[in-house]
Amino acid sequence: MTAQDSLPLGRDVAGVDEVGRGCLFGPVFAAAVMLEGSAAEELLKAGLTDSKKLSAKRRAALVPVIQSLCVASGLGQASAREIDACGIRVATERAMLRALQRLPQRPGLVLVDGNLPLRLWQGPQRTVIAGDSRSAAIAAASVLAKEARDALIRRLSARFPGYGLERHAGYGTAQHRQSLMASGPTPLHRHTFLRRLLG
Repeated sequence: MTAQDSLPLGRDVAGVDEVGRGCLFGPVFAAAVMLEGSAAEELLKAGLTDSKKLSAKRRAALVPVIQSLCVASGLGQASAREIDACGIRVATERAMLRALQRLPQRPGLVLVDGNLPLRLWQGPQRTVIAGDSRSAAIAAASVLAKEARDALIRRLSARFPGYGLERHAGYGTAQHRQSLMASGPTPLHRHTFLRRLLG
């Protein structure tokens, strides 16, 4: 990550990102993070980048650093039931909106990872393609969302043993698909995602 590609930072700017959009199980998560420039530089020096490029150990180590340096952060989620009811894009937008609503102050500008605007947000926003590699605020949001979601899925794996959730976090791995074929879905699976898989 370079010097933020001239993307704004500050107490009035929030970066927002989601995780778990493509999973077969569980909620989609989002996080919103507000960062000042000096904190962003410290986080970059500490190794902050796109959460998908970080090891689980590195992500976990970054969480308390992000939380101590950021102006504010918020988490939001939308359940598998919501995903089935309204579709993944709307559910993802709801998770992002909930994360933004948990910030102690309303941001004046929202940086949204990707190329799709957050239609539910009534305020200035900017979409940022590959934002988790270009914006420290978005990268920090991706780390917080990923760690929070993975922690929840690990807890749920004890409630729904036999699916390997603690290993694949709900993504459609071969093991997960085989378990679904053998045992069927749980109430927390995204049933609309499984129609083509299970017939």
